[in-house]
Amino acid sequence: MSPIKWQKPSPWDIAYAADIALASLLTYFVMSSVLPRWLGWESNPVGVIWAVISTVAVFRDTRVHSLAAGQSRLLATCVSFVLCLCYLLLFPFSVIGMAALLVIGSLFMMAIGRRDEIGLTGITTIVVMVVAADHPDGAWQQPLLRLVDTMIGIAIGVACKWTLSSLSFDILRREE
Repeated sequence: MSPIKWQKPSPWDIAYAADIALASLLTYFVMSSVLPRWLGWESNPVGVIWAVISTVAVFRDTRVHSLAAGQSRLLATCVSFVLCLCYLLLFPFSVIGMAALLVIGSLFMMAIGRRDEIGLTGITTIVVMVVAADHPDGAWQQPLLRLVDTMIGIAIGVACKWTLSSLSFDILRREE
């Protein structure tokens, strides 16, 4: 392992760091304040965390990479959504069931040639199933809730990346 080499951050690095922080704060605000008021439901810490994680996960170095990361995250979440929903409509949470879903999800992602998304599919499945274990009465709702959280996080993350990157680039270009 090579030693860590510290580098002075460039203005673009600072703008990127500020952009990802702003996108995360916006997602947090939407999930914890705006949506609960509009939809009349309580803010859910798991939903807030999951949406903010989705925002951070799609915030990449370029707009194209950000959009591709959003597509990967959405695909992985959709696969997990289908698997978990089918399982939870038929059975209650079990560790063996969760393990089976991890195997099935991994094999499915391999079969469609999306090996890079196996980890995302697995992480989403684990979150859905563990939260379902904690909420057995509404366990079947968890896949849908995490899908919505993910879509909100992706949308805000990609939109902020595109918008804030443009603004940052314009500001930094004027400074040159």
